[in-house]
Amino acid sequence: VPVSMTIAQETQRSLVGDGKEDSLGEKLARYATSLRYEDLPEDVIRIAKRTILDTLGCAFGGYSAGPSKIAMKLASDVNSKQPGTILLSGIKTSPELAVFANGVMIRYLDFNDAYVSQMNGAGHPSDTIAALLTAGELSQRSGRDLITATVLAYEVYCKIGDVFDYLGHGVDHTTVTGMGAVVGAGKLLGLTPEEMVHAIGITVGGNTATRQGRADTLSNWKAYAAADACRKAIFSVQLAGNGMTGPSNVFEGRYGFFKVMSRKPVAPPQLGEPFGIRRCFTKRFPLGQFSQTVAQAAVEARSYFKSPDEILEVNIHASRSAIKIMADGPDKWRPQTHETADHSIPYSAGLALMYGKIDPDYYEDPYLHDARLLDLVSRIKCLPSDEADQPELANLCELEVVLRSGVRKTVRVEYHRGHFKNPMTDAEMEEKFRLMAQKHLPADRVDNLLRIVWSVEKEPQVSNLIAATRV
Repeated sequence: VPVSMTIAQETQRSLVGDGKEDSLGEKLARYATSLRYEDLPEDVIRIAKRTILDTLGCAFGGYSAGPSKIAMKLASDVNSKQPGTILLSGIKTSPELAVFANGVMIRYLDFNDAYVSQMNGAGHPSDTIAALLTAGELSQRSGRDLITATVLAYEVYCKIGDVFDYLGHGVDHTTVTGMGAVVGAGKLLGLTPEEMVHAIGITVGGNTATRQGRADTLSNWKAYAAADACRKAIFSVQLAGNGMTGPSNVFEGRYGFFKVMSRKPVAPPQLGEPFGIRRCFTKRFPLGQFSQTVAQAAVEARSYFKSPDEILEVNIHASRSAIKIMADGPDKWRPQTHETADHSIPYSAGLALMYGKIDPDYYEDPYLHDARLLDLVSRIKCLPSDEADQPELANLCELEVVLRSGVRKTVRVEYHRGHFKNPMTDAEMEEKFRLMAQKHLPADRVDNLLRIVWSVEKEPQVSNLIAATRV
């Protein structure tokens, strides 16, 4: 070993390839550093591009929100010799604050994609793209590299969620967001397998979030939690890339993540085909994943009556996970914040039944305190469904409308529009994107951005994509 090698580098070298059985951190690192664009099936590449498009659209949608303005104000006060760029605004700041601000914009409307794991935990793997954009910008990576990192981040997010019941243990899904983000960003920033192990260790060892941020009255932190996980992830990558070592055996160790959180062994995830990104959902409505089928059913039920005043009661049959997350207390029937409202099954159902559609503005005042709307919401019941508790039907909704005339009508939605078993067309994806982007860009600029995303594999640098969002 050369005298010039640091102790940290010696430690890094010793962690991978020493003949012992690989830890999960080592398996993730090996997989991440070996995955190539050429390894990806054409349909997976297409899904990744659709995902990038949808995520950028959500950033446009969340750009003007109060939490986004707070994040951008904080970021604008910080300069960096190697800056990251905040989407739309063009603000240059430190990489971690660029990731944070972009992550808040992406997440705020609760319009970005979702994944329901085999453990019935739900979250939003596209949150990781905030970290990937900045990592790709810093390292001058290509559009192909961004696609590969996106598929990789999704793979880690989805497959770990499939083997670890984070919801059942009160762990927030943003903990897994950090895991996907650190691996994807680490690949873009060129970490070695040894460095990747340490970046994973730093992230997992120091970024375990509890579920309380999504219980009772929800705050602005709902939009910040994933952004913060991604902020920590890119910082972990930078630390490891500069020789910092992280906790060893961070998953399986005596005080490792799995043992502390689950108190029992967790089977390692199977990485690669079938890729997890194939099983993710696009949202048709700007609200929580478990309310997508509910909202669609309520919109369809609107044809059964002329006025919501005709409704005597509404019975919504959904999975216990859905009820636990989005109908778990009085706050969900009388939400006081945007964040609580868009995570409420009864409120979202009430909106769709009242107006026949759902607009992001409906989660703000004056709607939050509209007496007629809240009276309708008070007549909505959420009931557990054994059928919906099956993993493959986790989003199933049966919505029964009972009219004052005695007429009963039921709408059943198994897979909402945007579910991977009922996917949106590319044209529908573009329509959703335009809905949000046209508020900030003229039509020709929106068209140009669409062209860039659909052919992003031809872009020599990720920074070109970021620049195209400038308002």
